[in-house]
Amino acid sequence: MRSGEGTAVMKVPADLLGGHLRVLDEAAATGRLPGREALDAYRTAGARAAELGVPLRDLIDAALAMAEPAERNGPGRAAGTALLPILRRAVSALMEGYENAQRLAVRQEEAARREFVDDLLQGRSDRLAERAAHFGLRLAESYVVAVARPAGTALRGDGDPTVRRIEQAMITRFGSHNVLVAVRDGMMVCVAPGGLGAATGEFTHHVRQAMEPGWRVGVGRPHRGPGGVVSSYREAGNAIELGDRLGLRAPVLKAADLLVFPVLLRDREAIDDLVTTVLSPLLEARGGPEPLLATLEAVFAAQGNQTAAARKLGVSTRAVTYRLERIRRLTGFSPDDPTQRFTLETAVLGARLLDWPAQPLASHPRI
Repeated sequence: MRSGEGTAVMKVPADLLGGHLRVLDEAAATGRLPGREALDAYRTAGARAAELGVPLRDLIDAALAMAEPAERNGPGRAAGTALLPILRRAVSALMEGYENAQRLAVRQEEAARREFVDDLLQGRSDRLAERAAHFGLRLAESYVVAVARPAGTALRGDGDPTVRRIEQAMITRFGSHNVLVAVRDGMMVCVAPGGLGAATGEFTHHVRQAMEPGWRVGVGRPHRGPGGVVSSYREAGNAIELGDRLGLRAPVLKAADLLVFPVLLRDREAIDDLVTTVLSPLLEARGGPEPLLATLEAVFAAQGNQTAAARKLGVSTRAVTYRLERIRRLTGFSPDDPTQRFTLETAVLGARLLDWPAQPLASHPRI
C-alpha cells in the first residue's frame, strides 16, 4: 500500500483491500466505473471484513484514505473528479457484502439458538453443556423457567416483535449471559439462573406491558442441571394448565404454590372415590350442582367469609347461607367444621381438576 494513507488503513488487514488501488488507478486513468467483477470483489472483501470482526467504519475509512493519494496524483482534474462515483460504488459494494455477512451470521446464530432451546427443553443431551456455554448458561447451576402464554394468537416465533422487545429488555437488565428468551409451542419461554430472583418478576412485568389482557405466566421451581431446566419448564406449563382447569383468576401461577394438585392427580382412584362419595349427592339439587360448587369455591377463597363470597358471586349473603345449608343436607359435610371443610375443599378441587360433572369420572383414563 502507498505511504501516507493514514491510521485508518493500519486498522484493516493488508490484503483485505488489495485490489482497491488497482481499481482506483484505472478509474483515475480512464474515468470508467468498476465492472461486475470488481464490485463482486468489493462485496467479498466486505463479507470477509465482517467475518474477521473489522468494524465497518474502519473498513470504509481505509477505502476512502486509500483514494486520497490517487486523487491527488490523478492525471488531470477530470479524472480526479471521476473518483467520486467510483468510490460511491466501491463503498456501496463493501457495505453490501459486510451487511449480507452480518445478516447471514445472525440467521445462523438464531437457527443454532432455536435448535439449542428445543434440545434443552426436550432434554436431548447431544453436547448440551458445551452448546449451553456458547449462550452463557452453566447447566451445573440451578435454573428456573417461566412461560408466558398470550391471550389470543400464539406467538409467531423468536422474530415476533413482542418477543424481541421483551428479550431486549431482559438482556438490558440482566445481560445476555444471564437470561435466555425464546418461543416454543406458541408461548414465550424465559430461562434464568435460580439465584437471580428478580428475573421472573421482571419477565412478568414486561409480559404485562406488552401483551393484551388475558395473558398468563407459569413459573417453575429452580432445579439443577439440564434435566432441571426440563423439569422447571414442564412445571411452568403445568401451572398454566392447572390454572385453566381450576378456573383460577391469578395471571401468574407458581408451581411451588400448586404442589397439592399433582399430588391429588397422582392417586386417581382415590380422588375419583372422594369426588363421588362427597359431591355426587349434589347432582340431585334443583338447578344442578354447578351453583353449589361455585358457592363452595367462593367461600373457601374468602376464608369462610360469606359476605365476601356473596359479593364475588353477585348474590345476596342469604343466598350463600341457603346454599351452604343445602350442601350440608345433601352431602352431610359442613364448611363450618374444620375437618369436613378440608374434605369438601379437596373434593371440590378434585372435581375441577377432573372437569366433573361435565365429564363423568369413568370416562377419564387412569393417571
